[in-house]
Amino acid sequence: MYHILSQVYDQMQEINYKEFVDYYESIFERFCVQPELVLDLGCGTGNITLELAERGYDMIGLDASPEMLEIAMEKAREQGKEILFLHQDMTEFELYGTVGAMVCALDGVNYLTEDGQLARMLKLLHYYLDPGGIFIFDLNTEYKYKEVLDGRTFVYDTEDGYCAWSNEFDEGEDICYFDLNFFLKNEDGTYTRQDEYQEERAYSVEEVKQAIAECGLICLGVFDNLSFEPAKPDSERVFVVVRRETL
Repeated sequence: MYHILSQVYDQMQEINYKEFVDYYESIFERFCVQPELVLDLGCGTGNITLELAERGYDMIGLDASPEMLEIAMEKAREQGKEILFLHQDMTEFELYGTVGAMVCALDGVNYLTEDGQLARMLKLLHYYLDPGGIFIFDLNTEYKYKEVLDGRTFVYDTEDGYCAWSNEFDEGEDICYFDLNFFLKNEDGTYTRQDEYQEERAYSVEEVKQAIAECGLICLGVFDNLSFEPAKPDSERVFVVVRRETL
């Protein structure tokens, strides 16, 4: 996964990363947290990591894709940022100590499709978060998978080629299956087709809250996209804020 996508990932994104980080900082302020060291789980090509670093946070970026990390590290070198990047799985990671905050952007948690993976990640958060530290993550909702993505195909035209992204949601499994067909441009003007397959899991708000409580963490809120409004039935993306209890 992401072996081919990493080559065109940034070209396909239409995300305002500054807006994401503005929202993170508003959460820090709202819940009275002033983290110095922040872990970006599933950091991908480093866009969120670098934006947080630009604002003065000491950063760790963690991702399971070596191809994504290679791009993130090159960006950091070009920008003169000293960031620790770790090639690890978010359900099995190890750090040298605790951090003041963790973030996981752009439905990284939805990629935890197997039973028990969400709980394993949350237990690690409990271990590696400072007392009083918070974890912010966002989720694609079941509504989005069913009403926005299911049965639809999106085509992306990038500088390096084309991508056709097809989606199918299985309500019985709560899994959205993605088929990505890439047509990558060669130096001679021809194209080479390469395919990738991905899947994401739809987690209900109740399921997430239960997992948080069972791992000894506190859910501070589940909010509609980039706001402090409660999640709605037709929310396409929700943000979850979790705190490790103070000692």
